[in-house]
Amino acid sequence: MPTGSLTSADDPEPVRVVFTPSGRAGAVKAGTTVLDAAREFGVDLDSVCGGRGICGRCQVEPSVGSFPKWAITAGPEALSSPGGTETAYAGRRPLGPSARLGCQARVQADVVVDVPPESQLHGPVVRKTVDVGDIALDPLATLHAVTVPPPTLDERRGLAQVVIDCVADEWGVHLAGILPGALAGLHASVAAGSPDDAGGRLVTVAVRWSGPERSERTGMVTAVWPGIATAALGVAIDIGSTTIAGHLVDLHSGDVLASAGRMNPQIRLGEDLMSRVSYVMMNPGGAQELTALVRDSLAALITELCADAGAEPDAVLEVVLVGNPIMIHIALGIDPTPLGQAPFTLATDAAVEVDGPEMDLPCPSARLYVAPAIAGHVGADTAAAVLAGGPYRDQAITLLVDVGTNAEIVLGNSDGLWAASSPTGPAFEGAQISCGQRATPGAIERVRIDPATWAPRVRVIGCDLWSDEPGFAEAVERRVAVGARSAAAGVTGICGSGIIEVIAEMYLAGVLSPDGVIAAPPGEGERASRVTSDGRTSSFVLYEPPEGADGPTITITQNDVRAIQLAKAALRAGIDLLCEHAAIEAPDRVLLAGAFGAHIDPVRAMVLGLIGDCDPDEVRSVGNAAGTGAVRALLSGSQRTEMERVVRSIRKIETATEPRFQELFVAAMALPHATARNPLLAAVVDLPSSPRRTASPHHRTRRRRAVPMSEEA
Repeated sequence: MPTGSLTSADDPEPVRVVFTPSGRAGAVKAGTTVLDAAREFGVDLDSVCGGRGICGRCQVEPSVGSFPKWAITAGPEALSSPGGTETAYAGRRPLGPSARLGCQARVQADVVVDVPPESQLHGPVVRKTVDVGDIALDPLATLHAVTVPPPTLDERRGLAQVVIDCVADEWGVHLAGILPGALAGLHASVAAGSPDDAGGRLVTVAVRWSGPERSERTGMVTAVWPGIATAALGVAIDIGSTTIAGHLVDLHSGDVLASAGRMNPQIRLGEDLMSRVSYVMMNPGGAQELTALVRDSLAALITELCADAGAEPDAVLEVVLVGNPIMIHIALGIDPTPLGQAPFTLATDAAVEVDGPEMDLPCPSARLYVAPAIAGHVGADTAAAVLAGGPYRDQAITLLVDVGTNAEIVLGNSDGLWAASSPTGPAFEGAQISCGQRATPGAIERVRIDPATWAPRVRVIGCDLWSDEPGFAEAVERRVAVGARSAAAGVTGICGSGIIEVIAEMYLAGVLSPDGVIAAPPGEGERASRVTSDGRTSSFVLYEPPEGADGPTITITQNDVRAIQLAKAALRAGIDLLCEHAAIEAPDRVLLAGAFGAHIDPVRAMVLGLIGDCDPDEVRSVGNAAGTGAVRALLSGSQRTEMERVVRSIRKIETATEPRFQELFVAAMALPHATARNPLLAAVVDLPSSPRRTASPHHRTRRRRAVPMSEEA
C-alpha cells in the first residue's frame, strides 16, 4: 500500500489518513487539508481552483465508525468543522449532506475519507445516454487556476512564461509552452482576472496534453480565462453519409450534457458516397463545396449542443471526429477521388490532429482529433466501433457488423481481427425499393405473415399497435400526423428493418421460393388475393389502406426482392470470406451496430441469410457503436492509444480482389443460403422444407479461436 508523510521530527503525534476506494494511506501533520494529503499520497482527487474552495470538484465523504482493517476509529471530530469558505460555497456542484470540500477540511485525527467517482479526475464512468462501458477518465484537457503576480519593471520574463511558472509553482505541473492561439488574448485575460490583496490576478489556465502514456505527456497552454472556469467540455461527432450526430461531454466528470443530430447537407449533391466522389470529379470546385457544407454543419451542431447545455463554445477544448474515409477526407479538405477507384488509397490511415479554428469550428481553444482508419473503405467510424464493441478483448469470436450503404464487417477475438467492407448499396435504407423510405413515422418496421392464409400484419413507426388490432387506423392517422407534422398521415412506406422482416416472413410463409421468386398460388382464395401479377412478374400486397382512407397500397415487387437479395448476398459473402480467413464456421456472437442494427430482428435476419447460423440470443444491437467509441476516445487519452494500437493490428480483406468473393456471393443469393446449414436457426423457427443442395462433407469444423495473423498462410 503506498504511504507518505507530511510530518517532521518535531511532530510526535501524527495522524493517519486512509483514502478509499484506492486504499492509499499515510501519516500527516494535524491541520493538513485533505486535498494536500491526497496529493502527497498520489490519490486521484480532482481540483480546478487550486484549493480556493470555489470549484467544488474536491468533494469527499468522511467515514465515521470503527475500521479494524486500518486500526482506525474515526468520529465527527476527525476533520475540522466547516469554516466560512466552506459554508458559503455555492458552486455548480452542490455539497451533499455529509460531503466536505477537500481543500478546506483539515485532518485533526485518524480518519477514513472516501473519494466518490465524481471527484476523481480519472474515475470510472457510468453514463446513461451513452454507455461507454468500463473506462477510467483520462482527459487530455485539464484546467488549472493560478494567481498571476502583478507585473514589475524588473520582471525579465514574458507574461506567457510567468503563467507557465505559476502553474508549475501552484500545481507541480511543468508545461512545454503556450500555443499561439492563447497568446492573442493573454494580457486581456490576466488583466480581467479576479484581483487579490497583493495585486495578483486569478485566472484559469487550460492545458492540452499529448503523448501516448500519461507519465510521458507534454502539456501546452491552449487558453487563459479570467477568474475561475470550471467547464472543460468536449464534443464527439460521427459524420455519416446520411446524418451527423454529436455528444457534448464534461471532460472532468464524463457526463453527457447534450446530444443532437442533423442531416448531412451533402445529400443534395449525392445520396451515396460514390455519387459525391463523382460530383467532385465532374464539378470544378466540387471538393471545396462539399468541405464547406460539412464544416458548416459541424459548426452548427457544436453551437446547438452548447446552447442545449447552456454552455459556451469557447469552453470546448477537445473534439473527436469519426466517420467513413470519404467523409473524413472531405471534412479535412483532402481530395476524396482516389477512394472512388481501385486501389482506394487513403491519404493517411493514421490519426490526425488539427486546431479547431483550422476546421472552421466555433471553438478557438479546441484541438480536433480524427480517429485512425483501417483501410480505404473501412474508416475511423469502424475503428471507433471496434473500440466500443471490444472484440479484441476476449476469446469469444465476435462478428461486428455496421449495415449501411457500404457495410463494414469486423471478425475475430483477442488472437486477431479481420475487417472487410461490402458494397450492399442503399436497399437496406429503403432506396431502390418500390415503397421504401427512411425510418420516419408512418414507415412499416415490423411484419408477420400467416403461413396458412398469407395475411400480413404490420406495425409502423409512431404506433405501438399491430394493423389487425382495434384502433390501429385511427392511431396511425393521429400519431403519425403529430410525429411527422406536415408529412402525410397513415402508413407511408417500409423502412430497412421492415424490409428485412417482410422478405424473411414471405420466405417462411411460402410466398417466396429459396431462389427468391414470388409464388403465384393457383385458383382463388385469400392467398391468391395477396399476390398480383403484371404478366411477367408477381408482387405481394403487404398493406392496403382501409376503405375511404387515403394512402398508398404497399407492395413488395419481384424487383424489391432481387434488390434485397443482392444487398444481403454482398454482406453475407463478406462475412463468409472473413470466416474463411479466421478458419471458423460461425462466430460465437454477433454485434449489430448503427441505427439500422438497433431495429433488426435477429431471427428474421438469420432467415434472410443476412448473417450466418448462430444462437439468436448471442445476436444483439450495440446502437451507435461509432459514436460510443468516439466518446470513449474523447474521455480518455489511453483509449485513443488503445484504438490506434488495435487498428494497426487489423488485417483488411479486400472483397473486390478476393477470388472467392464471387463464389460466396452467388451461394448467398439463396434464402437463407444455398449450401450453409442452419441448425441453430431451425431450433427456434420452422424453416420451409425446400430442396437444398447438400453441404460438402469437407465443411469446416467450427473453432473457438481465431487464427492469429502471424499463423495465417
